[in-house]
Formats: sequence, C-alpha cells, structure tokens
Amino acid sequence: MPNAKRSSVAIVVMVVIAIVAAACSDDSGTESSSESAEESSAESSTAAPTADIEPILFGAQGNHLEAYATEPVAPDTFVTQRVITGHDGVPAETSSPTGTDINAQICFFPDHPGWFIAGEDTNQPDPPPGWGIFQLDGTEVSELSARQIGKLTPTYQSSEDNQENYGCGFLSGERLVTTDVGNQAQGDGDGQLIVWFAPFDSRDVKYCKLDIGLATAQSILVGPDDTLYVASARGDVYKYVGPFPTGPDAAGGCAKLDVTGAPMADQVNKSTFIAKGQNGLDTPAGLAWAPDGGLYVSSVFTGVINQYDRVGAFVRNILKPAPDDTLSTTSYKTGTPLGIVSGPDGTIYYADINIVVEPGELPGPGRQTGSVRRIRIVNGEPQAPETIRQGLAFPDGLGVYPPVPPTGTSTN
Repeated sequence: MPNAKRSSVAIVVMVVIAIVAAACSDDSGTESSSESAEESSAESSTAAPTADIEPILFGAQGNHLEAYATEPVAPDTFVTQRVITGHDGVPAETSSPTGTDINAQICFFPDHPGWFIAGEDTNQPDPPPGWGIFQLDGTEVSELSARQIGKLTPTYQSSEDNQENYGCGFLSGERLVTTDVGNQAQGDGDGQLIVWFAPFDSRDVKYCKLDIGLATAQSILVGPDDTLYVASARGDVYKYVGPFPTGPDAAGGCAKLDVTGAPMADQVNKSTFIAKGQNGLDTPAGLAWAPDGGLYVSSVFTGVINQYDRVGAFVRNILKPAPDDTLSTTSYKTGTPLGIVSGPDGTIYYADINIVVEPGELPGPGRQTGSVRRIRIVNGEPQAPETIRQGLAFPDGLGVYPPVPPTGTSTN
C-alpha cells in the first residue's frame, strides 16, 4: 500500500482528531436550497412512501443535510437539494426558527416510512450533542422537506470536547443503536455503543449502554439476525452478538451502571471481526453491505475501501490511490473515504472528507474540498469513481432512502 510509513499511530491519531473536529464545523458560505428543518415542513405530516421511488442519497456536510439524486440528469450532473440548513446558515435577521446542525451517519427507519436519525448537535454543549429523529416528506430531490420529531441524548464518558456522535442502526423489537466517538487521541478510548428503546418521537428516550471502551467509534451495520458490526478508527471492526437488552433496567438485561450513573448491559458478547493493519485498512471508519452478507469497509487516511466476505475474510480492494499518488497539499485523486453506503443496485457511495497535509500543520480535511462520489459495479467489477458533488465542507456520513436491507448474515 503506498505511503505505509505515513500511517504510524501518531499520524493516524492526528488525522482522526482533525477529521472529527472538522466534521462538526460550520460552512456558512454554502448556498442553501431549502429552508430549515422545523420551518420547511412545520405544516406537513405525510410520511414519504418507501416503494416505487428512485433511491435518494443523503449526506451531511458543513452542518447541513444534503440530498442527491442517484442518477444523473446529464453527464456528470446530479440534482441536489439542501434539506436541512445548519444553525449558522440561517440569516440572523430571519424571523423563522434557526437551523439545525446535522452530521454523522444517516439511517432510515425500516418500520416508520420517512423517519430517519442523524447526528444533531445544534448549540452544543448546551444542549449536549446527540442524535435527532426526523420526519422526511417528499419523494423527489428538489421537493423534499424534513422536521425534527425527537432527540436522543446520552451521558458521555469523556470531556465536552469529545462528545461527538456518529454511528446508527436498527435492531429488531423497536430498538436502535448509536455510537459516539469518545476520546480521539489517547489510551484505549471511551467511545460508546448504546441501544435505545421506543418510543423515539420524544426528547426523553430511554437507553442502555453496551460498550464504553471504543477507540474512536465510527459506523454501525446491523445484520438481519441482529448481529452488530462497529468500526473503530483506532481499533478494529468489531462484532457484537445478542441477545441485547430489551429495556433500560434489570428486567430488560441492563442492571449495571457506568461512572455517569447511566444504565449498562449485564453482559455483552464482543469480538474482533476484521483486524486493522492489512490490505490498507489502517483507520476503519465506514461500513456498508456487500453482496452475500459481506461488508465494505473504508479507511480514511489510506484512501481505501475494501470488500470482505460474510466471515470477515478479505475479498478484494474496491478503491485505493494510485501507486504514485501521495497525500500533500492536495488529497489522493480518488479521495479519502469516511462514510460509505451501498445502494439497491449495488452501487457504493462514499463521503470523501479530503484529507490534506499543509506545511507546518497537522493532516486534516481541506477547506471546502470534500466530495460525494459513487462507484458503480458493472458485471461484478468496480468502476472508476464518479463525482456526484464537490466543493463540500467536511462530508462525513451518508444514508440511502428507501433503506437497503442487508443480504445474508455472518456465520463467524
């Protein structure tokens, strides 16, 4: 893998710090194409249908939520819309409610049409960051709107500077799971994996912590058998096997307490599913479904997306920089993928946060140089990446609507 010497622990740690800190930064210079979340659909309550519509790609960037058509209207031209405007992107003189800051992985509920969860940290640390629950209305890009109907806010293990949201997913039985990043630079990490219990259209949602020791926790995938896969940028890709708690108390399998006094699971079955360090997988970040129950995994700093089979064995490389391509004041030509998601036709979409190395500075995302790209799979072979949109501020997480169910389960 090119630039292997660059991917030392020290450099990787610095990159992770820069990525997470920048991903929650503001981009007030980007033009808005829709109103804020609460304003844009305050009078609408009609759930978007989940059948017979063209899949829509959603992505967080610059504290905004963007929607992208998944098929171009002309060569290299994709229709896009800003569905939610970040807090600082709303003019101060407006009489309407202020915007909502969006980031991280975006997940659509499988059993509530149009509901989705995304990182929401407007005005942090008061109120603290968490995950917003939203209702999407509309079925076509340029005609979408969304409004917030709830928020998930846990206690955190670390300082306010490390209270960053990221991953999401859904278990059976009206439960969802999230990860928060935690300590990004030292020790074993204190990122969290949490299971939440319905109802979710509330700001007082009950939860139980499954893990409080993840080193820079990132994306989540949930298999049809409720197996959890979680990426850790300073660790590995982990697998969690249930049964998982069904409630936030002893009767639900959550009798312990963490140091913050929050409920914790009695026991958790956790193992390493894919170890980092081989085939360019130095900083596991994004997870997406591959054929036959396998996984795609991204590595930000090395610019890699790999494919693994259903037992975690390496299958092939999907994306990597050219042998003579290096990180400098410009990023890899194929980008540095953070969030990834797969579409219903097998296309892989990735959020290129665009890591660069400026003289005298730590490696980190470039200013307004990120992009969203896709890799089509034709006759089983990955094609060259195509750019859906560029000039973005710290694109970090993606989601597809209607949600794409996983195919197959892990047997590892």
